[in-house]
Amino acid sequence: MKSYDNFFLGVDNLEEAQEFYEKILGLELKFKFSEKSMVAFNVGDEEPAIILKEKSVHKDIKPTIWFVVEDVHKECEKLADKGVTFLTEPFSIMTGMAVEFEDPFGNRLGITDYTRQIQK
Repeated sequence: MKSYDNFFLGVDNLEEAQEFYEKILGLELKFKFSEKSMVAFNVGDEEPAIILKEKSVHKDIKPTIWFVVEDVHKECEKLADKGVTFLTEPFSIMTGMAVEFEDPFGNRLGITDYTRQIQK
């Protein structure tokens, strides 16, 4: 694991949540994907964002931490060899590949790579 990528949280109402995170917490909007029912906020100068996902669209959302790795497929092999069970097969995202799993205590984690940015 190289670094944190993003932190995902589920919300009941995306518009109300956006107002809370912007106006009450004072966080800066990083991006808004209305078509994906997601909005992200910067925390200071950190690259990882807090990404809010609307629960009515993302039905299985749990608080989730993603980590950056060099190559999702290679890291999956290493983790699977150590007994990790993934929730899905690795999937494509805008910046590369990602996949999620849960630790033995039910906490959701994920790994992602930036292979699409490297190829540019």
